[in-house]
Amino acid sequence: MALLSMRAVSSTSNPVLSNNFWSNIPGYETMSYEGTMQKIGVLFGITILTALVTVSLGTNGNYGALFLMTGVGFIGGLVTALVMIFTRPKNPAPGAIIYALFEGMVVGGVSFVYEGQYSGIVLQAGLGTVCIIGVMYFLWSAKIIKATPAFQAVIISLTMGIMVLYFVSIILSLFTSVAVPFLHSSGPLGILVTLFILGVASLNLILDFHFIERGISNNSPKAGEWWAAFGLLITVIWVYFEMLRLLSKIRNQ
Repeated sequence: MALLSMRAVSSTSNPVLSNNFWSNIPGYETMSYEGTMQKIGVLFGITILTALVTVSLGTNGNYGALFLMTGVGFIGGLVTALVMIFTRPKNPAPGAIIYALFEGMVVGGVSFVYEGQYSGIVLQAGLGTVCIIGVMYFLWSAKIIKATPAFQAVIISLTMGIMVLYFVSIILSLFTSVAVPFLHSSGPLGILVTLFILGVASLNLILDFHFIERGISNNSPKAGEWWAAFGLLITVIWVYFEMLRLLSKIRNQ
């Protein structure tokens, strides 16, 4: 994610929804539940539509264009997210929309590849992701899981550790033949590792819901609605990708 100060232990591991973001968003109109849901709908709609367009390239045999869009989406999404997080624009809407477009390319490309290897896996992963969102929202709204400072500290630490692990894995795959043990393997331990990572990604939703609620209750500026949607999109895409990885490993058994 992003570098966090010691005070950020009381915030979400999603850098978009941290305390510093809420306290530094300029504006006069305040966040609302309806406005936040509208922004979430816009970003998720753009992501899904772009993903479908990308998948259509593959189904029509335009594999070169498919992989080009996936690569552009990955790099563009990463750069856009970093620019958004570190520059914190006064109007986050353009950046959030651009990020959704790029991530739609990645989601579409990755989904097409997985579907080609494991028929029906995209539908299963999509339904699984929706179920996780629903369960996490219920657990949070019913106060069964509370975003206490201790809970937040644990999830932040685990999330940062996972991000470092993935970064090391990418570096090793690019320059060596060494792989991080069990991260990509399909054996029982490999499945448990992915299941654990999926669990951490899912628990990040609890923190996201908590800080969206906090932004609304604290009358955060209207621009916070875009930040909330942007941050939630990051987490949901992570959950979806981990669900794909888990299902593919199970099918390899």
